[in-house]
Amino acid sequence: MLQKYKPAIAHYLKHTAAVNQADGVPCTPIAAQNLTLALGANAEYFGHAQWAKSYLEACHRSDAFIERWRSAVGSWDDKVVVDIGCGPGNIFAAIGGKPELLIGVDVSLGGLKMAERLGYQPLLADAQDLPLRSAIADVVVVNATLHHCDDMVAALQEAARLVKPGGILVCDHDLQKTAWHFTGIARALWELRLPIYRLLKRGGHASAAEQQCALATEAHHVPGDGLTIEFYHSILEPLGFATHVYPHSHTLGAALFQGHRDRPALKYRVAQRLSGINPNSPKAALSLMCVAHKHHHS
Repeated sequence: MLQKYKPAIAHYLKHTAAVNQADGVPCTPIAAQNLTLALGANAEYFGHAQWAKSYLEACHRSDAFIERWRSAVGSWDDKVVVDIGCGPGNIFAAIGGKPELLIGVDVSLGGLKMAERLGYQPLLADAQDLPLRSAIADVVVVNATLHHCDDMVAALQEAARLVKPGGILVCDHDLQKTAWHFTGIARALWELRLPIYRLLKRGGHASAAEQQCALATEAHHVPGDGLTIEFYHSILEPLGFATHVYPHSHTLGAALFQGHRDRPALKYRVAQRLSGINPNSPKAALSLMCVAHKHHHS
């Protein structure tokens, strides 16, 4: 039941923010026009105890992921950090550290309760319309989140708004559009993966219900959709960020920032060849990692 609530993060909220609470978690209203299928599916999927637990344990926890993120973010000890789309808390569970304050934003109450147990200060809010004040965070992280938002531009702009001058914004694990433009046979094979994944009980696909909900969370996860390098530059540079974007296929750690490149797994390379995409080119890298530093004079 929602009740009026003054959270520990009140200092960081807009003065106009209307904050209630549900099960001890501060919540802000979500605009009616943003209550979409994808938003509802994200709330349901990460609010499901078993699905969220499986996600926390299996996703974004590899050695390469940890090394890449630690290298990109540096130390966030004694800093104010905002993790947008935190889910059950994968980023902090993976890379650790001792932030002064770690605010986790998500639309899933269940996911936020899990993140809270890891050390997050939870906030239920819409990533496309955040109730947080501008320039409050030393570090803003957005991992595997933008493609879950209907309006990716608004979500990125909101994340950028929170960064202090001299601070950093790091985004990762959103699909690179050029890598996923599957056509013809490759597109048909991509569609056939779903019953195979369910048969194998792969993470996110252990049952028909889980698979259906997981797929509905991803507003921009179909062949031909996704992000481009230009997307980040065009939005962040006018906002005062020095922006660097690194295409990768999930196997590189710190080497990504030293000019090294990896290739997609074999199944993706085959689909790319069938679709006329050169799997050895930077445009074939599955994801984009963006590391953006906000200028001090911004």
